Amino acid sequence: MADNLGIITLESFSKQATRINNILCEWRNADNFIIPSKCPRFSSGEGKCVLEESVRSKDIYILVDICNNSIKYKMDGDYNRMSPDDHYQDLKRVIMACNGKPQRITVIMPFLYEGRQHRKTCRESLDCAMMLKELENLGVNNIITFDAHDPRMHNVLPLGGIEIISTALQFTQAFLTEYEDVEINSEKLMFIAPDEGATERVVFFASLFGVNMGMFYKRRDYANIVDGVNPIVAHEFCGGSLDGMDAIVVDDMIASGGSLIDVCRQIKERGARRVFVFSSFGLFSSGFDKIDKAYEEGLFNRIFTTNLVYQKPELLEKEYYFSVNMNRYIAAIIDTLNKNQSMQQLSKPEKRIRETIARFKGSSL
Repeated sequence: MADNLGIITLESFSKQATRINNILCEWRNADNFIIPSKCPRFSSGEGKCVLEESVRSKDIYILVDICNNSIKYKMDGDYNRMSPDDHYQDLKRVIMACNGKPQRITVIMPFLYEGRQHRKTCRESLDCAMMLKELENLGVNNIITFDAHDPRMHNVLPLGGIEIISTALQFTQAFLTEYEDVEINSEKLMFIAPDEGATERVVFFASLFGVNMGMFYKRRDYANIVDGVNPIVAHEFCGGSLDGMDAIVVDDMIASGGSLIDVCRQIKERGARRVFVFSSFGLFSSGFDKIDKAYEEGLFNRIFTTNLVYQKPELLEKEYYFSVNMNRYIAAIIDTLNKNQSMQQLSKPEKRIRETIARFKGSSL
């Protein structure tokens, strides 16, 4: 199957894609799987995609990071930073440039475009569902994403291939490697959901670790909207005692970090020994000042996020930050799909997580 594998990477994911390609080449004793492409812009800001090699009859994997705001393009003499909308348009241009010739097209989009606009509560657009239907209509066979904000987006494509991959294995491995003094029992460790939406992820972790969980309920001001959302009035905690325990807060993303800081503060006020954060996507859209101050105040010990989205250079230098590398896992996903093998063990790797925890407990005796 190696001869028909092709990888097309948009500029937004090019660094990770190069490493993923190298891993696949090593596994398969090949030279290269990346098909050169570019998405140039006209002076008006309009764009197009140009593929520099044939994709006919190939199994194509297109990689894109819609959160990468470090890329700029020139329009009317000025530079604009690319927004998620710009990245999504370039993704569609790549698919259109394939011109229906590949054997199969798989889009790997770690952060699901418009994933936070997943439901309608009034007269508003339903952007994520429309995006998924649009990709299906363009001829995309599979969509791979990670820790979607709402896993029910599966329902948009009941007959299509959409895989929502859990990052729980990589977080478990990174955490237990870094903190060998962690005691995995219900008296010393608790997983905490910062809101109702994170409950399913926290239940998954807590059940595999065999410990208890807690949850914060976001009380919002539904009479007002600020920056597109109803502002949070307070976080109410539901759970047992945290006195002397290690607490792990699990969520899909860190945006401004305001909610995270409030949650960490309440956890510390309840007597937690240490506070750790697992978040698949570290966007840090309001900078680092508030996060830095919270760390200096001792509200948390470490933040773990993945390299699935663009990481700001200053983030990588933070003492409190740990980058969880997902390159080999993405390579394994591509390798598995290209060989037409089952994705079950990769999408939710419960067995491997249990084995990792068992090895850790065995080495701690």
